[in-house]
Amino acid sequence: MATLLATLLSHYRRHPAQLAMLLLGLWVASALWSGVQAINASAKESYARAEALFTTGLDRLERLDGEVLTRVDFLALRRQGLPVSPLLEGELTAPDGTRLTLIGIDPLTLPGDSAFATAGGLSSGPGDLTGFLTPPWQTRLAPDTLPSLDLDADSAPGATPRLAAGRLPPLSLAPSLPPHTLVMDIAAAAALLDSGEHITRLVTAPGTLAAAPPGLALTRATSLVSPGQLTQSFHLNLTALALLALIVGLFIVQAALGLALEQRLEMLRTLRALGVSGRALVAGLALELVLLGSIGALAGIAGGVWLARALLPDVAATLGSLYGAGVGVELRLPWHYWFGGLAVTLGGLLLAGAGVLWRAARLSVLDLGRAQAWRGGYQRQLMRMTLAGAVVAAAGLALWAWLARQPAGEGLAAGFALMAALLLVGALWLPPLLAGALAGLGRLARRRPLAQWALADLELQLPRLSLALMALLIALSASLGVNSMVGGFRLTFLEWLDQRLVADLYLDPPVERFAAVHAWLGERPEVAERLVTRHGESTLLAVEAEGASRLLSRPLALFGLTPGQRLTPSWPLLETRNGRQDAWRALGEGEAFINEQLAVAEDIAPGDRLTLAAPGGRVTLAVAAIYPDYGNPRGEVLMAAPALGARFAAPPDSLGIVLAPGADGEALGAALASEFALGRDALRDQGAVKRIATGIFERTFAITRALNALTLAVAALALLASLLAQARERRRRLAPLWALGVPRGQLLGVQLAQLGGAALAVGLVAVPLGIAITWGLVAVINVAAFGWRLPLHLFPGEVALTLATAVAVALTAAALPALRLWRTPPRALLAEEPG
Repeated sequence: MATLLATLLSHYRRHPAQLAMLLLGLWVASALWSGVQAINASAKESYARAEALFTTGLDRLERLDGEVLTRVDFLALRRQGLPVSPLLEGELTAPDGTRLTLIGIDPLTLPGDSAFATAGGLSSGPGDLTGFLTPPWQTRLAPDTLPSLDLDADSAPGATPRLAAGRLPPLSLAPSLPPHTLVMDIAAAAALLDSGEHITRLVTAPGTLAAAPPGLALTRATSLVSPGQLTQSFHLNLTALALLALIVGLFIVQAALGLALEQRLEMLRTLRALGVSGRALVAGLALELVLLGSIGALAGIAGGVWLARALLPDVAATLGSLYGAGVGVELRLPWHYWFGGLAVTLGGLLLAGAGVLWRAARLSVLDLGRAQAWRGGYQRQLMRMTLAGAVVAAAGLALWAWLARQPAGEGLAAGFALMAALLLVGALWLPPLLAGALAGLGRLARRRPLAQWALADLELQLPRLSLALMALLIALSASLGVNSMVGGFRLTFLEWLDQRLVADLYLDPPVERFAAVHAWLGERPEVAERLVTRHGESTLLAVEAEGASRLLSRPLALFGLTPGQRLTPSWPLLETRNGRQDAWRALGEGEAFINEQLAVAEDIAPGDRLTLAAPGGRVTLAVAAIYPDYGNPRGEVLMAAPALGARFAAPPDSLGIVLAPGADGEALGAALASEFALGRDALRDQGAVKRIATGIFERTFAITRALNALTLAVAALALLASLLAQARERRRRLAPLWALGVPRGQLLGVQLAQLGGAALAVGLVAVPLGIAITWGLVAVINVAAFGWRLPLHLFPGEVALTLATAVAVALTAAALPALRLWRTPPRALLAEEPG
């Protein structure tokens, strides 16, 4: 077997370009897949640390009246014998601008098995606990927080970095903590946050309290939503894009394997004639695949780690903005990541090479030496591809019919399968379509010998170019689909922002000063309206529709707004019970709106009745309308702010200020800051809020655009690799034309026209396929993944860009072989021999 393997590998010594093409395909495919998997693995590890700390199984207590808890409340409950513990939370800003979450705890009163009590090993010994509780105290933090403090792991222990709020207590590393989180004794935290007697919440062991003490609201830990749940769809979409890139990269591999096998037909015939059995020959080819695949996969995994390091900061910013999920910007990869990347790449390689191995095993000894028999097999392959495409199309139609009967928001995996079926049908039908088109055009060009030759020559190249063109089709159609979806989402999102952000200024006053600020603004002549908002949490217990009731236990968010004259005409509503005016009247009378996410998830329509958990028992609300809520991963119930405060004791959150005509917003802001000593960040104008939201949006799709561009680059590499691999044979076919008097410049134009025309045909096929992908993304994938439906937008500019990209990719790939042809001396053209 060693001699056989050495003989097979000797082919690549004579054809190093093919070896480079094969390893390049493996490297790129493995790098894109491994990079995204590294991002997902690192993010999930951060989620696990965050969930261990923040969803610690601890129930939470907060005041019903929305006022801030104080140390007096804590002491009163402890004197009553209730086992509660105080927590203080706030934000600090690191020297590089990173926001750090500061958590102050009292480990003596926390449940001993909670992640807070054991943060960083606090329970490992009395010495650790003494150092944590007594001056100069300690700051526990994860190693991946150190870069934001301009420290490394060696210099961090015992360091006391200075922040704007003051100097931190000596640092102590705790790898179990989430990134950008500082944990210290509550006394040290209060000093840094200048919070005085205030505390953020009280916590207690799960199930310890049967009911909330008077004046407090009890939130069970089971109703909290973890970051991993919220971000699951985001990571699934990333994985789908990475899988697409992996498949496109494997097209390069399959093209290289097919070409190498075709050029080794003479060698294979000789080996068979010398007594090597067909089974041993196939085993040797498979061993060659595994050897080369391992080299490419390992290089790809290393490249994937580099790619992940480059993309992880954008992903972390996106997840933090959208979901509030803290993700470290340092990679933390589990052991199974390395084996998983190797296994997926080798599995894909064996799948890509299976067809080549099958063709080699099926050809007889005599046929192995005849290239015509090999090419005849391609004609049969075209017929099989047509039939396979028809089978996949039928399966896709059946899947679409099944999805149409499912409730909205169901079938995410089936939706991805439908998208895969669309891409597979397009890829399988592309070579037969091109072959038929070339044959038809060849008959039409009988009176133009050079054009007829060019078409026949392109048809002869099709077996070697088809895989690269299929990869280009998949990349172009996916790019058109994703870009159209993102562009439509952007238009819809900006329009939605304009409809919802109607106030001129937005104010976030402290809770304890909210009433005073609200009253002060009411006396100002430059203020036309005050739009108060409130936020709260509840649990959806039941839904009643058409006399039938369904019991549930779904945590959701509560949002209260003020239906003012500026807000109600522009606030978008998707569906109402009896029109917009009736919906707003019903909201003012105590009914509710729900966001599209909740309506889709629980199949709720206007007119249905919801039963929600409230501090005083249960509250039943009628649904008057459904509204779009882009970017919110949770279900939400919207009520008028006064009703939400009265029924659910939801504290005031922010205040929208509508200015009177001609009023000076800057002067009002200065007066507010002077009167109430508000910070610079407390008051924002409408433009600033829109810029922040738009920045979050652009960052959200940064990695999507990056993966799209990389996938197109992979397709271009596939085409370039195919052209370089057959460049010598192409020169042999062009030499007779030059000898017959066709100038080299015209030959060069023919070569570029051949590939440019083929790529244009691929682009024309990619346009309807990309539109179908766009529909699937907005109507199926987006609804199932995120809970909201987007309108379908088609952009003529994107269609034109797709066609231009197809031609540009093809001409770029053809440029190097064409340049070689131009530089080849005439004598060398005639001297080309088979080899």
